[in-house]
Amino acid sequence: MERLTETGNGITLCYETFGDPAAPPLLMVMGLGMQMIAWPDELCGELAAEGFHVVRFDNRDSGRSTFLSARPPSLARIVTRRFSAEQYTLEHMAGDAAGLLAALDLAPAHVVGASLGGMVAQTLAARHPDSVRTLTSIMATTGSRFRGLPEMGALRVLLQRAPERREAFVEHFVRVFELIGSPGFERDTDELREQAGRSYDRGTNPAGTARQLAAVLKSGDRTKQVRAIRAPTLVVHGTKDRLARPSGGRATADAIPGAELMLIEGMGHDLPRGVWPRVVAAIGERAQRFDCALQTA
Repeated sequence: MERLTETGNGITLCYETFGDPAAPPLLMVMGLGMQMIAWPDELCGELAAEGFHVVRFDNRDSGRSTFLSARPPSLARIVTRRFSAEQYTLEHMAGDAAGLLAALDLAPAHVVGASLGGMVAQTLAARHPDSVRTLTSIMATTGSRFRGLPEMGALRVLLQRAPERREAFVEHFVRVFELIGSPGFERDTDELREQAGRSYDRGTNPAGTARQLAAVLKSGDRTKQVRAIRAPTLVVHGTKDRLARPSGGRATADAIPGAELMLIEGMGHDLPRGVWPRVVAAIGERAQRFDCALQTA
């Protein structure tokens, strides 16, 4: 069941939970322009079966969370990275996540983030260390202009505005993931269409997607910030990622002290079912080690 909660900073977030509320909490942070349902119900269920109380949520400017009213950045501002003072950053989005954990009395939590969500999760671990037990950063980068840059073809698709009509929106969604998805794994097109339709029905927000992209760019190179992370960290990245090339994952793992890098052959900028067993097991194993060490400390 979807619920709404205030985060204490003027933002209301829509969230949903899976599993035993008494189990260790696991916060799932989704990526650019995506809604919490992009963490599939089945994947959340598998993580709950691994022994987590799973919380997924819509970031600000997506799904059923707060939509901001600020004018979206123009293409010129995005290209020059000159943004207005009212444009938020990844730190604001990380503050939302910290506020959600506090409101639900779940901090510290194990935190998993994908793409932009991985950058939010990194920022949460760096700026709100008391909110994070362990960190899993998936297909994310440090914001460096020299590592993890997208291929031009993938970037052009990212900057395209999604169609307004439902059927066209769904087909656009499928085309995007045919381009940036995992060539080494089977893709279920019908499942993609179903997820796209659910997203459309929950509400689209192209201006919000532009503001989220601007949040990444305005935050700049976060390598120094990422080096401050002390939470046990797993970095997951695909070898065929066209939107955040593998050097971004390597840079992230290099920057975070003690981080483990898991490069998955054939994975692109998505999480196909074929990678779930490996990723779920790795998240569970790392979390169990941390929780056991915490209990015996």
